[in-house]
Amino acid sequence: MAYDDLIGRTARAGTTTPERAAATSVPVDPARTPPSDGTAPGGEAPVHGIVKPLPPELFVVHDTNAEMRWEAMRGAGYHVPADRFFVRNHTVTPIIDVTAWRLLLHGSGLRRPRAFDYRELLSMPAVTRDVAIECAGNGRSLFTGQQHQEVHGTPWRLGAVGVARWRGVPLAAVLERAGLHPGAVDVMATGLDPAYVADGVDHGRVRRAIPVAKALDDVILAYEMNGHPLPPDHGYPVRLVVPSWIGLASIKWVGDIEVSTSPLTSPWSTEFYRMFGGGHPPRGSEPLTVRDLRSAFELPWGAVLAAGRPHVLHGRSWSGGGRITGVEVSLDGGLTWQRAVLHGADVAAAWRRWHITWKPRATGPHTLLARAADATGTVQGESTPYNALGYLFGAVAHHPVTVINA
Repeated sequence: MAYDDLIGRTARAGTTTPERAAATSVPVDPARTPPSDGTAPGGEAPVHGIVKPLPPELFVVHDTNAEMRWEAMRGAGYHVPADRFFVRNHTVTPIIDVTAWRLLLHGSGLRRPRAFDYRELLSMPAVTRDVAIECAGNGRSLFTGQQHQEVHGTPWRLGAVGVARWRGVPLAAVLERAGLHPGAVDVMATGLDPAYVADGVDHGRVRRAIPVAKALDDVILAYEMNGHPLPPDHGYPVRLVVPSWIGLASIKWVGDIEVSTSPLTSPWSTEFYRMFGGGHPPRGSEPLTVRDLRSAFELPWGAVLAAGRPHVLHGRSWSGGGRITGVEVSLDGGLTWQRAVLHGADVAAAWRRWHITWKPRATGPHTLLARAADATGTVQGESTPYNALGYLFGAVAHHPVTVINA
């Protein structure tokens, strides 16, 4: 079945009952469910559990995840098209029947617990926002590649990030209809993807609490991405979009939201997505929230460029701390710096595009650097403090290129 056909199918009627929809990953196509040993039917090739095609010119596949190649964004515009948006899955993408799907709101923090169906959400006043989604582990491989430190986790380079135009209902409006209690403190969404099992431990479905103050601020329950219904890999039928926070908070395939008058926790706030090792406390840092400041060139890693010709180098910078106020680029490995030209949309929760022209003369290996500053006054530094799980690498990335005689 073609990818576009599958997206269309998820938006049409199905047969699963509402009770099953509320209790399971609603429903997963058996033909797509990978065997427990991770091989495809017949054992021919690994199964990553992602629905959309992953052509190697657009993606690097890491187990159940797919990293966008930055060169795929050259000329693609401000928003990342769905066909090249990175995928971060703990298990497999569920195929959900929207007619059976329900969003259940419950917990001590609500006076009128209730369920919403897809049609009701679509009937509510909506907002549209440009927001970056980024895995907290984006840049993890650079701890090893640049800082020579061993870390654990998916070896993302810098492609676990993307900006899309999301449309949906403010979470605050949904909580209001469910009678938000004045004493509520935490809101925890749970996805409908299969339970995450690691080292023999069943951690349950992916879930993460956010404070009520954040939930009432700028969080949306999104049902569109770049003007179309969410594709399966990106949360269809509904996902959270939590601006400026790490991607984990933007739970995909939301089926359950608990609101509590006492703090809520999950393994994704106690065991994962905290800083361990280095100078961090033995029990780890506080759970990660705001994204870091980063920059990337829209170039292949190890790009080959012709000497003596002008090359317009494009890139993007983004931060959870606010708008990008400036970007400097070094074309000689950090010896000298020059200001890049900022252009295009300037959205605090998304990213800023920039470019600079380079006419290399010397052949051989070169290192390109880009460092951004944001509205808080933060500037990307030379290194990032170590943590064993490789989160929030925000240092300037050393981008290798080779210059040759044309």
